[in-house]
Amino acid sequence: MSLTGKAKLAGVIGWPVSHSLSPVLHGHWLKEYEIDGAMVPLAATREDFSTVIEGVRRAGFKGVNVTVPHKEAAFAIAHTADDAAKYAGAANLLVFRDNGTVHARNTDTYGLAASIMEVLEPAYLLGKRGVVLGAGGAARGVISAMVSPLGASWIHILNRDAHRADVLAKQFAAEGSETKLIPGSLDDWATAAKDAVLVVNATSAGMGANPPLNIDLSALRKDAAVCDIVYNPLETKLLKDAAARGHKTVDGLGMLLHQAVPSFEAFFGVSPIVTPALRAALVKVLGANK
Repeated sequence: MSLTGKAKLAGVIGWPVSHSLSPVLHGHWLKEYEIDGAMVPLAATREDFSTVIEGVRRAGFKGVNVTVPHKEAAFAIAHTADDAAKYAGAANLLVFRDNGTVHARNTDTYGLAASIMEVLEPAYLLGKRGVVLGAGGAARGVISAMVSPLGASWIHILNRDAHRADVLAKQFAAEGSETKLIPGSLDDWATAAKDAVLVVNATSAGMGANPPLNIDLSALRKDAAVCDIVYNPLETKLLKDAAARGHKTVDGLGMLLHQAVPSFEAFFGVSPIVTPALRAALVKVLGANK
């Protein structure tokens, strides 16, 4: 397939953004589908986020993927949003429409659910308990996925600042979630972990030079699985420790691959396929960046 005409531009915005694999991921698909386009990394502080968004929108970008720490801000500046973004209160995709409006979407929910179901049985969490570590924009998408389609009955939300976890739990409850959401601090880990079958790290701990989470995995039941949405490094200390104890693990690369499918379609007009070759290409890049 060859798309002729003016090159289509999209971006990935974050702070920092150098760790992002989105340019490589989208670049792989652009080459595979012979599309004249580019994915541009955009480093923006919290203070500059809205200014950068307005700048690239005016420059003709089709939209941007949004990474930490801007997912909640992305939702806030949008004129319209899909149900997933509304439910999560955060967006990882902004689409710039021809009429000048900005549409927010949250594909993290889809991406996480798809990646977990690749490794675990689809009903692994159904009617059972899970733990989410973190209460930021990424955690919102993670919780959304654990509520539906993964079907958790209880979710413990643990954060260094327990107040943020409490606010997040109340927001989901206000949206009518039937899943029991229990907020707490990281000090509540041992209590929350003992009945959980899935733990998801939704913080940036362990990413790049960030210090890892220090939690005692011995509190987990033996059949519990551990997921880390961090993908750089691919095997975080959390996943390495979990694997050493015999727990099933789900790395963050699968979530990245699957959440990018609707983004690429929105930017470039083609629905791409996640393949083993694509994953291998990104694993190679991650290995080279060590």
